[in-house]
Amino acid sequence: MREEFQQLADLRVEEAAILAANSKQQGAYYLAGLAVECALKACIAKKTKQNQYPPKNTSHHYDHNLDVLLNLAELRRELDDEIRRSREFANNWDTVHDWSVEKRYEVTALKGTEMVAAVNSARGVLQWLKQYW
Repeated sequence: MREEFQQLADLRVEEAAILAANSKQQGAYYLAGLAVECALKACIAKKTKQNQYPPKNTSHHYDHNLDVLLNLAELRRELDDEIRRSREFANNWDTVHDWSVEKRYEVTALKGTEMVAAVNSARGVLQWLKQYW
């Protein structure tokens, strides 16, 4: 399951970039956030027996809240360290961490291009998560 989450993360951020490049900001925003969710779930799966997801008896593993998933991945300390090391990464995390699955229902001016950059740039959240998945 871990490999599937890794593939989904890469696919979703690629799709988000295509949408952002074509002025489809809401979809780009949503899919870029979904890429981070999938990456966090890959990190969690890495910690389970045979990289399975979700571990047994764990309803929170189905959560779409990035902070909950970050804690389940046991990456809070690493995140805080990276935020202290890199202002660019800190700005990217600020952009990403408010994402939620409920944003898919918003038709307001979500900033998909900014979200894609925050997720997929060299100092982006997805690139950072890849070292743990």
